[in-house]
Amino acid sequence: MDRATASHLSRTLPVLIAVLLALSVRPTRAADTSGDAAKDPPKGAAVTVLKAQKSCFDDIVEVSGFVLPREETAVRPERPGLKVAEVLAEAGETVTAGQNLARLTPPEGGNIMVQAPVAGVVSSSTATIGALASPRGEALFNIIARSEYDLVGLVPVEDIGKLAAGQPAAIKLVGAGDIEGKVRRVAPTIEPNSQLGQVFVGVSSQRRLPVNSAGRAEIKTGQSCNVAVPLSAVLYSPAGTVVQLVRKARVETKQVEIGLTSGGQIEIRSGVNEGDIVVARAGALLREGDPVRPVMANAEGK
Repeated sequence: MDRATASHLSRTLPVLIAVLLALSVRPTRAADTSGDAAKDPPKGAAVTVLKAQKSCFDDIVEVSGFVLPREETAVRPERPGLKVAEVLAEAGETVTAGQNLARLTPPEGGNIMVQAPVAGVVSSSTATIGALASPRGEALFNIIARSEYDLVGLVPVEDIGKLAAGQPAAIKLVGAGDIEGKVRRVAPTIEPNSQLGQVFVGVSSQRRLPVNSAGRAEIKTGQSCNVAVPLSAVLYSPAGTVVQLVRKARVETKQVEIGLTSGGQIEIRSGVNEGDIVVARAGALLREGDPVRPVMANAEGK
């Protein structure tokens, strides 16, 4: 090698070494970049979420049953051998105590008036002109005393303990609409086969109520205030009742204790705290740890 060639190599060798070093560094930088990407938030399916909020739920016991007269009085004459000469009241009429209901005639002549022993509604009448009437025969009139009725129904044994005399009730009757009432009496025994107990809800109404018609009473027995979520946010499985939360953009499944329901909401007594981000419509497709992109429910329509 002559002196000129050696001089040229001495000048170019440092440049070659620098290029080789630069090429060897590039893969390392690429690896570092991929490591930064792994730290980015996970990307998953968009899910609708909402914040769990506190709400109060009324504890309502429902009683379904039939309308029956609380007290029905049968009206008959006090002596036999009488004939109905005139009918002065008809079924469905409201009468006062002492009001004349019919005029009867004995064999010897004269008139005997049959009067209402109590005020109320005439529920039925067999009085017809010319018919015989006696103290042991069929009643001429039946009167619902004081126009008082009971909705007599059955409730499950777990609800019997919540009921007590005097509790107000909102009653819906077929053919009569909405009426207010109160719990009058709760039977002390339970039917062993059905495990149902009998409840009497008192109804006082100036209107004639259809006896034996079906009705339903809603009785408020208390109130409970806790975290509330939509019914759609709760999953029922053999493993228990769960709600799906979103924390750090990932699904977290929490087992919960549920309580009362009202208006599409359900009470969560434990397992979810106020302010937790809850999946609005939980589903089996979402599993523990799945990455998701939460979308607040109130922002969906924007």
